[in-house]
Amino acid sequence: MEVQSADATRTTKGRVVMLVDNKVEGDSRVQKAAESAAEAGWDVVLLGLVRSGQGRSWKLGEAEVRLLPLKTPLAKRHAERHRSLLRRPLAYPPGPLAAYRRQWAKAWRADVATRRAALKVAPHAVGSPLFRKTEKVRLAAAGPASKVMQRWISFRSRQSTEAQKAGRRLKGPLDQAFTASWKAAKGRRAWRRLEPALWDYELTYGKEIDALKPDLIHANDFRMLGVGARATVRARAAGRDVKLVWDAHEFLPGVRPWEDNAHWIPGNTAHESEFAPYADAVVTVSEGLADLLRERHGLKAQPTVVLNAPDRPVETTAEDDAEVPDLRELCGIGPDVPLIVYSGSPGPQRGLGDMVEALPNLDGVHIAFVVPNPAAAYIQGLMKRAEELGAGDRLHAVPYVPHWQVVRFLSAADVGCIPIHHWPNHEIALITKFFEYSHARLPLVVSDVKTMSEAARATGQGEVFPAEDIDGFVAAVKAVLADPDRYKAAYDKPGLLDTWTWEAQAEVLDKLYTDLHPDLTPGTTA
Repeated sequence: MEVQSADATRTTKGRVVMLVDNKVEGDSRVQKAAESAAEAGWDVVLLGLVRSGQGRSWKLGEAEVRLLPLKTPLAKRHAERHRSLLRRPLAYPPGPLAAYRRQWAKAWRADVATRRAALKVAPHAVGSPLFRKTEKVRLAAAGPASKVMQRWISFRSRQSTEAQKAGRRLKGPLDQAFTASWKAAKGRRAWRRLEPALWDYELTYGKEIDALKPDLIHANDFRMLGVGARATVRARAAGRDVKLVWDAHEFLPGVRPWEDNAHWIPGNTAHESEFAPYADAVVTVSEGLADLLRERHGLKAQPTVVLNAPDRPVETTAEDDAEVPDLRELCGIGPDVPLIVYSGSPGPQRGLGDMVEALPNLDGVHIAFVVPNPAAAYIQGLMKRAEELGAGDRLHAVPYVPHWQVVRFLSAADVGCIPIHHWPNHEIALITKFFEYSHARLPLVVSDVKTMSEAARATGQGEVFPAEDIDGFVAAVKAVLADPDRYKAAYDKPGLLDTWTWEAQAEVLDKLYTDLHPDLTPGTTA
């Protein structure tokens, strides 16, 4: 297959279009998959999105990245579009009417006050004596009437605000009844009513995928599954042999909802169930998740496991090392200060708050949160809490670094921490930071979620504590800091880290692509 690029013509195995519902930066799994597939000889275009502003594109190795501007009109809930007669029958309909009426009432009150004042200070300007007598009668009634009207409008405006809030929360009995009725009526097609915003992704990506004419579509996670499946159906209907790979990063029924409402989990799981059968192959992050997916969706074959492993560490020069930010320098601490690191997406269910609460009992120990946005409200709330505990100077928040720098960046710490809480999805996989900490040769402190605690105990690379147990966390940290070499020795076991590399996972992914399209060889198309 000949692909014309800006600098040269490449001969590739075939075109792979990868789909992800984020801005790519910060998603190391997706970046590594695109880059390694392109290096293996595939023509890769990775499509992501931006939620505001214009799209853009760049090269990731030999892969092309394109960010598409996402428009989300269908994300507006029913209560944001329609009057809620059952929730708040006296509320104004959504839109500018409530603000208009409030301003109108204020204007009426101002007019009444001005006319009263004019009768006192400038009666000649008001009109004839007869008119002034009539005006006094009118104002005697208009004053109380305008006051009552202003209160009535304010009441209805508050009703509107409450209706909007309730309509966005979607957690009340009406919302649960709405969800149950559509699930009963439509089954796995119910997402069209429960989560119509999923169509916004289709309308953003669909035409772009069709124009690229892929040989294989690699859909990351649940939102892109439907987008990829529909594109595959259209391509096959047009006579092209397109294969669909679904890369399931999480067990959707077990996640903590991004939107805590009655519609989110039922809507998105229905969407996933409808389109899972269209996948020619399923990829996921652990054997435990593979088992769950096969059982839930009745898959004919066991999903292929591709671990969230980091790049294999390579020999570096002093110049290479100089390009990697110094974690301790960013925290403003020296080499001998005990430093615990948490690297990854933040959130209450990930246990960052537990780490902060432990700070008063960890004298002299500093914590670094390596997160996408250190200025985010949640992170700033944790910083404020550390201040209240008298430990604000020992908590630091620093931004992500590029995925190829992560291991060297984290290696400046003394302990890698994974304090996540017990959620079904947290129990079944070794997550990205587990492997990153391991290649950074950090002793681990992990909560007792099933898969990671079992791995840490089996290898001896860290201590395990009961999730959400502050005293247990403090004890585990102190044990590791007291004898770090004991835990680091686990990494000397032959072969342990070799299988925990992206290079090993990339071979698995390349073989899967090739097996799906054995007819594709360099210089031919499907």
